[in-house]
Amino acid sequence: MNVKQLEAFKAIMRSGSTTAAASRLDLSQSAVSRLLTQLEAELGLELFAREKGRLIPTPEAIGLLDSVEDAVDRVQRVQHVAEELRAGNSEQILLRIGVPHSMSQTILPLIVEEFLRDHGNVALEILSGAYHETERAVLTRQADLGFVRLPTGEAGMDTVAIARTTSVCVMPAGHRLAEQAVVSVEDLEGEPLVLLGRQRPARAEMDQMFRRVRFRPRVRVETHSVGSACAFAAQGLGVTIVNALMASHFRELPIAIRPFRPLLWNEFGLAFAAGQPRSRAADRFAEHFRRRLIEMLRGLESELGPAAD
Repeated sequence: MNVKQLEAFKAIMRSGSTTAAASRLDLSQSAVSRLLTQLEAELGLELFAREKGRLIPTPEAIGLLDSVEDAVDRVQRVQHVAEELRAGNSEQILLRIGVPHSMSQTILPLIVEEFLRDHGNVALEILSGAYHETERAVLTRQADLGFVRLPTGEAGMDTVAIARTTSVCVMPAGHRLAEQAVVSVEDLEGEPLVLLGRQRPARAEMDQMFRRVRFRPRVRVETHSVGSACAFAAQGLGVTIVNALMASHFRELPIAIRPFRPLLWNEFGLAFAAGQPRSRAADRFAEHFRRRLIEMLRGLESELGPAAD
């Protein structure tokens, strides 16, 4: 087998069809179909069932996906290093960092810009996604380090706690609740809510809190990032409850941010693959990242009170 066959398989699994995979790979649809047929022949496995022109992944295909993605990523990293060597950049260090979507749009660009001022020989690759995707990227060595919510759901990682903050209530500017210094769960009675998706640990903890106080939330929108939750709130679609650190970086939106009670704590850290050596660049970035987040949280404390530390 060859890497083109593996790339075609990965693209089909992620896009759902040979046509979409061909667009991703800049190949013809027939070329992608041919690569898939060759791979199935070499492996001696049927990877997709063909039903009315659709490709349905077999259990064998699903079982192979992680290994194939890892192999393709490793080859691509080799190609990247080779390109750098050909360009005469043999001293450049590639550092891969996993972060949630909202952070990649707000906090991270500032932190990266500061870091690169003093580390001109480092190139950064940013992998953004949900926390569980960041954990997976660290475990499979696709990311050198990742920003995660603690405790993590995966074994095999070393984690360092770096930030602890409460959740806040975010509402449209001019909302009746913006007149209050603190918003309690009882104040949300009858209010339409924008909440993070049910698959997220933060949502599970919030639902537990709702059950403890016997509050029945009126959920209008579910979303999967703090940034989008704040944007929906700004549009007047509801009130949201999100962690203060992320919410503070969307203050340019027409929203109001108030402390929320009862306290819902959020703890964050940096994760590394357990038992694996770390580069100096990774350690230096981790320390810079930790220091800047602490400074940001001190600013939040002065704005929202000690509960945001």
